[in-house]
Amino acid sequence: MSYKSEKVIPYDSDESKKTQVEHMFDAIASRYDALNSLLSLGLDMRWRKKALKKLRGYNTDNLLDIATGTGDFAILAQKILHPNAIVGVDISDGMMDVGRKKIKDLGLENVISFQNQDCADMSFDNESFDAAMASFGVRNFEDIDACFQEILRVLNPGGVFMFIELTTPKYQPFKFFYNIYSKSFIPFVTRLLSHDKSAYGYLPQSIKACPQGEEMVGILKKNGFSSVKKWSVTIGVCTIYLAKKAEK
Repeated sequence: MSYKSEKVIPYDSDESKKTQVEHMFDAIASRYDALNSLLSLGLDMRWRKKALKKLRGYNTDNLLDIATGTGDFAILAQKILHPNAIVGVDISDGMMDVGRKKIKDLGLENVISFQNQDCADMSFDNESFDAAMASFGVRNFEDIDACFQEILRVLNPGGVFMFIELTTPKYQPFKFFYNIYSKSFIPFVTRLLSHDKSAYGYLPQSIKACPQGEEMVGILKKNGFSSVKKWSVTIGVCTIYLAKKAEK
């Protein structure tokens, strides 16, 4: 099955979504953290903390951070969950190079590592990780079903997959103000701070097109996950999902 977000692409190009997303994030890597914080009005770190606390009580000794980007989610996970190891995967070496510098500066090289891997076709053995996580990356997947199936494959029995994704508020007047924010504020800030004008024009389109709420819950279940839960935060601007792989 194809989802709308899989067809939303950053550039007017014949290249695959995966390739276009890789180019986009390579282009904005040096300014991504500043842009992300400004565009979320400083709430992105609060959302990440709330999401990671949902993993407390589960085994998180060996963590997989999907679409790791510049590594902020992995660094925060190390502080909150204290895993033995975190492997961050992404298709953008530009983003991960920024993350590698952060890890080195923090002295976390023995805990956090990065690999260039496509989530739809990872090289890890079956049942390699206790838990997997992602922050604001699912909307960039070229094939959501394939990625979810791969995540399920590399999780240990009873392992959990937690991710956060930007969503559109359902109710007025929040939906009205969010539409103004996404159509006016995001492009304005992008023009000021980013050399890649397409990058954050793509963002509001990908958020709107990405499966949300119960639809996302259904996709997770369809791809083999069970005990799926979701939490809406900040009047519906962000949603946390938590899904479990069945025990043997």
